[in-house]
Amino acid sequence: MKIAVMFGGTSEERDVSIASGSQVVRALRSRGHEVIPTDTAVGVLDAAAEEKLLSSDVRSAPPGSEQLDVLRTGDATSITRAPEMQGVDVIFLALHGGAGEGGTLQALLELTGLPFTGSGMLGSAMAMDKDVAKRLFEIAGVPTPAWPMAPVGIHDADAQIGWPAVVKPSKQGSTVGLTIVKKPEDLAKAIELAYQFDDEVMIERFIPGRELTVPVMGDDVLPVGEIFPKNEIFDYESKYQAGGAEEVFPADLTGPETVAVQMLAMKAHRALKLRGFSRIDFRLDEHGCFWCLEANTLPGLTAASLFPKGAAAAGIPFPDLCERLCQLAIEEHAGRRRV
Repeated sequence: MKIAVMFGGTSEERDVSIASGSQVVRALRSRGHEVIPTDTAVGVLDAAAEEKLLSSDVRSAPPGSEQLDVLRTGDATSITRAPEMQGVDVIFLALHGGAGEGGTLQALLELTGLPFTGSGMLGSAMAMDKDVAKRLFEIAGVPTPAWPMAPVGIHDADAQIGWPAVVKPSKQGSTVGLTIVKKPEDLAKAIELAYQFDDEVMIERFIPGRELTVPVMGDDVLPVGEIFPKNEIFDYESKYQAGGAEEVFPADLTGPETVAVQMLAMKAHRALKLRGFSRIDFRLDEHGCFWCLEANTLPGLTAASLFPKGAAAAGIPFPDLCERLCQLAIEEHAGRRRV
């Protein structure tokens, strides 16, 4: 197949996306596919640009606003009209955060009529907006921690969720802009930080307990994983730096616990109208209750990422995983065209 792999972009998760794209490009080429590497902030890459970009590492912190502002001057809509895109069978999205994951690019690709991996415009947008996603989780009967939206005063936050609390941008990933607030007097500073990354900020009840993640692919739920971060939380550094966390697949759960969290993951996936694949994150508290934190519509595909580890635990090597995601995209696209 001729496959365009899109990665990079202009979100704070650019480095992670490039690492995902690099893995996907290599995997698909290893299976004999013609691959068109495409940075949505720059365009289709020639061999020299590809070698330089795809050999870079994920840094310990997200790229700064000045670097991203330079990249944001490009015209992403022109990418689909590039000559190299002629005859493409499917577009593999290895983008994380921002317009590449939040529905904007998906809307553009839906207009082109080309199949692409992951969820469509609506599902992507709803999952990216954590406030909207959590409202839909509640409607679907998926437990999720309470979350007043800023602005909120100390007394209201204390009454609604207590301390500690998790302050985070409503539309960001990879824990960018996230703070665990342990003392009421630190709330304002944490909200100010989160506002640097989004125009909406949520203050979420902190759930102590075990950190779990559930990969979903098509109509199947893959093995549940458990995360043991070296830092206090599974933050940007823990996720993408070597030795930042230990991840165990399958998680050490009882049979009934595994079934319960997998069912909740599929409920969350369907509540947001997701398709293709997703990764649903949970906390398991001391009382045995599962709390859904968020849904990732384009989960990381780096060497350190959780979704490929879950697939490997199910006996799916990474090149097979990439091919399956492409095939799912083509099948779902064909199904929508028949309707």
